[in-house]
Amino acid sequence: ATSSSLAELPLSELTAVSPIDGRYAKVSQPLREFFSEFGLIRNRVLVELRWLRMLSRHEGIAEVQPLSESAEQALEEIYQSFAYDDAKRVKEIEATTRHDVKAVEYFLKEKFNEHEELAGVSEFLHFACTSEDINNLSYALMVKDAREQLVLPKMDEVIGALNDMAAEYADVPMLARTHGQPATPTTMGKELANFAYRLTRQRNSFASCAILGKINGAVGNYNAHEVAYPDVDWRATCESFVENDLGLTFNPYSTQIEPHDFIAELFHAATRFNMVCLDMDRDMWSYISLGYFKQKTVAGEVGSSTMPHKVNPIDFENSEGNLGLANAIFEHFALKLPVSRFQRDLSDSTVLRSIGVGLAHSMMAYHSSLLGLAKVELNAQRLADELDNNWEVLAEPVQTVMRRLGMDQPYEQLKALTRGRGINRETMQEFIESLDLPQDDKQRLLQLTPASYIGSAAKLAADGVNANKRAK
Repeated sequence: ATSSSLAELPLSELTAVSPIDGRYAKVSQPLREFFSEFGLIRNRVLVELRWLRMLSRHEGIAEVQPLSESAEQALEEIYQSFAYDDAKRVKEIEATTRHDVKAVEYFLKEKFNEHEELAGVSEFLHFACTSEDINNLSYALMVKDAREQLVLPKMDEVIGALNDMAAEYADVPMLARTHGQPATPTTMGKELANFAYRLTRQRNSFASCAILGKINGAVGNYNAHEVAYPDVDWRATCESFVENDLGLTFNPYSTQIEPHDFIAELFHAATRFNMVCLDMDRDMWSYISLGYFKQKTVAGEVGSSTMPHKVNPIDFENSEGNLGLANAIFEHFALKLPVSRFQRDLSDSTVLRSIGVGLAHSMMAYHSSLLGLAKVELNAQRLADELDNNWEVLAEPVQTVMRRLGMDQPYEQLKALTRGRGINRETMQEFIESLDLPQDDKQRLLQLTPASYIGSAAKLAADGVNANKRAK
């Protein structure tokens, strides 16, 4: 094939430049409704129509008479029926105007010409607005809807999967590892409950970030509004529009652009959720490597092109990679978007067009994590064997009881016995028997095993599952 023929390949999952719309298209497909060019145009249409409807309902805007029920239904129908061919028509108009927001206005005027009453008020489309009045509200609606309908439900799936595993393994003892070395035992359920709790906090932080919007003209002062209608309280009017008509939070202070601080806040919250998810991915990968979890095999899958026996933890690895990409993009958004020269420059525009990319990589990561969690099953025997091979972890409770009783150099005695040495049941119990302890304390220590020395881990796991469910 020649380079020219390759350049003419149709856009598909095989030819897309980004793996979001290529290899991972089936996972990212639901995001297209929100973050595609189509999604942006459709939201611009909504904002323009809602603004006109507000003007018609405002008693201080005499030149726009209240619309009839038929006209309001026609406005709603334009938005509700907005389809792919409508978006293509907007792009055709844009090819002439070379201005994307103006193209939406002209498209709507074409639609209004089909309805006599709407045609009479068509010049009040985009009234007193700058393009950024429409754009910032459109992007805000895209983010708001995607957060509610896609991202939060997927975050909740990850938390729910971890909660279920935490409940199932709440009382399954496990050797903990600090600095990679054997440490005081815990339970698998409690360690998974840790992640569920952390993710729930960050999920709620992400969910509670206010989505801001403004509609205050060319530099944020309602200049044109007040010249045209000096008796209208434009700040109150615009606040009501943003909050009641669009369901966003009003930002009363801006330049030509909404300053995007909320996007930085939102994506920093998403970054924190992603970092906890990445931490979970790496721990699950490590638990699999240690043999704590087995991976269920899937008929037909290949783990290695040369090593037939391999069953690799690819889902957790895929998630980790996508989370890294997502957070790098979120960080750029958070650092770039709040900065704009004077009353505005255009450098935010091209960045905002990629607003769905970081969320797409996040969604792909959550999908992979869920696949990974669904494929593992606990190897309880491996956990039990490892505990039984590390009796030295009982040095901690023994020396703690010795300290309580005022015995001489308890830490140093246990250090001499256990540090760097493999200790078995007999060695540890012989040491305990040699101590001059009250009988109750001695019996309690002699009854301890690494598997029973888990403190409140099982209760913490169960309590954590319940707390996580209540916290959302």
